[in-house]
Amino acid sequence: MVTAIILVVLLIILIAYPVSIYNKLVSLRNRFKNAFAQIDVQLKRRYDLIPNLVNVAKQYMEHEKETLEAVIQARNQAVQSEKAVAEQPDDPEAMQKLMGAEQNLSGSLGKLFALSENYPDLKANQNMMQLSEELTSTENKIAFARQSFNDAVMNYNTAREKFPSVVIANMFSFNEARLFEVDVEDERKAPEVSF
Repeated sequence: MVTAIILVVLLIILIAYPVSIYNKLVSLRNRFKNAFAQIDVQLKRRYDLIPNLVNVAKQYMEHEKETLEAVIQARNQAVQSEKAVAEQPDDPEAMQKLMGAEQNLSGSLGKLFALSENYPDLKANQNMMQLSEELTSTENKIAFARQSFNDAVMNYNTAREKFPSVVIANMFSFNEARLFEVDVEDERKAPEVSF
């Protein structure tokens, strides 16, 4: 009788432990998917602001049609990439495409703002100033949401790589999640200071 009780307890432990690991991985995966949903909200806001910004700039920057079109094209590419990741935030290939599209969009916007320096009337335009401020605020929110997402991905990846979780993760296709990193050259360069 004692042997039967010990076997039943061992059997329960052998079943309960893998189930708890599985449930923890599900929980962590859902956490990083939710964290991406927060990025998604801010990206959509950013994508909605960009056409308004381009329309205001269009009035002043008649000779910069190429730059304006590049911004809109980069925005459209980013929107498509974002939709793919929103459907499946744990797809590393979709995340890679989104990171590339975001980098391209940031570069195009940077060029637009650099060119806008040549148009004092545009810089002084109330709508342009307001849109620029909203875009900056949204960029800050994206950065905070991206940090939260990356933290959640790091927790998930760490949990799935530990033993014995790695066995359960491989059995049930808990694939490695990709961090959301946008590599902007200007952010990595050391600032030049001259006196």
